[in-house]
Amino acid sequence: MYTYVDSKVYILLVYILSRGVSMKAGKMLFSFLLVGVLAVAVVASGCIGGETTTQTTTLEQITLKVIGPWSGAELDAFNEVIKEFEAEHPDIKIEYKTYRAEDLSTILPLQFESGDTPADLIFMWGWFIADMGTKGHVMELGQIINPNEYVPGILDTVTVDGKIYGAPFTAAAKPGFWYRKSFFEEHGLTPPETWDEFVKLLEQIKQIPGIKAPIVSGDSVGWPLSDVTEHFIMTFGGAELQQKLINGEVKWQDPQVRSIFEERLVPLLEAGYFSDPIEWTSAVELWWKGEYALYFMGTWLTGMVDDPTDLGLISLPGVKAMVLAPDYFMVPKYTSHPDEALELAKFIATEGQRIHVGTSSGKLATWKEVTMDDYWEPMKDVAKVVANVESAPDLDDSVGGEWQKAFWDQLKLLWVQPDRLDEVLKTLDEKFPKE
Repeated sequence: MYTYVDSKVYILLVYILSRGVSMKAGKMLFSFLLVGVLAVAVVASGCIGGETTTQTTTLEQITLKVIGPWSGAELDAFNEVIKEFEAEHPDIKIEYKTYRAEDLSTILPLQFESGDTPADLIFMWGWFIADMGTKGHVMELGQIINPNEYVPGILDTVTVDGKIYGAPFTAAAKPGFWYRKSFFEEHGLTPPETWDEFVKLLEQIKQIPGIKAPIVSGDSVGWPLSDVTEHFIMTFGGAELQQKLINGEVKWQDPQVRSIFEERLVPLLEAGYFSDPIEWTSAVELWWKGEYALYFMGTWLTGMVDDPTDLGLISLPGVKAMVLAPDYFMVPKYTSHPDEALELAKFIATEGQRIHVGTSSGKLATWKEVTMDDYWEPMKDVAKVVANVESAPDLDDSVGGEWQKAFWDQLKLLWVQPDRLDEVLKTLDEKFPKE
């Protein structure tokens, strides 16, 4: 077969003969040239026979599936974490799907029992992860995270007998009463530093024309009122009292608990400092318009207002602990890519947190290596407050079940009829789950 190399040799031979070189010298010169041309041809072609081939290295890419609870703006914030991971790991592609935890609680046990999993990394309730871990369905993560680098107590929920089955991502916090800085400046108000100053502030706000009540009470879903109540419990009883109430070690009619209601919360309700319960998202709009001055809500509020830089925060003076609610995740044993899944898990639990708190997610880091400079500007003040208090679990979520619903209902009753405190506390004790 005629090739490119053949043509080169032919041209060289013609050139030699045309120059009148002697046959003997020509043959010698031709031989040298032929060897040189063939050598170049072999190197260039990479194969015998002159067939040209190109040797390239193709990066094999795998896909990891991730299941989480986010959509909309929350998903946009999480996607910033995913983008950075993919940039650092071009051989890994992330595929995300949104699922409600309630749905996963029925889907996952069945799939795990059959040795299958819908994703390689799954965000889920901490207690659920611990349960699946003890049943052998979840990989241990102690090899990829250092417990000393995390907020104290944050890993307790996903740790059983010293084995860490889940890892924390960033957390929402329930830090106190939000206010608009512009509202306070307009009316000459300043954040309080003592309990007496807090009560005085509420009275000042109550006298402002157009104010319906100093504090708007979000409701309709139950938990906003319970969040307020728990803030009072942890301010005057600390994380220890919160945990004992969760465990049933302290009754609601206990003198210490009763005194918090009688001396702190109920007097504010009786004085009209709290509004009647209002659907919580509608309450955001009314508060932002200036019909109310303060609103107790979690850090996700930062993503629900027009100008988060106008937000200020007031925790009850002397607060000792706050609810810090992290998003936990697990790596099922049935993943097809265990090494890559663990690499993703390590990233999300560490550097991914640094990226996430820099977005408008309204979340706080549980990894202590994140610095204040890493935070989105509207969250820096919140991060400073939370850094100085103890973390505590959410009371009603921890107890759960029918008692949680009873807790919400009884607080609605207390809000509109604070004189029925004895009845409320008695009902909470009667309905608390018995071991």
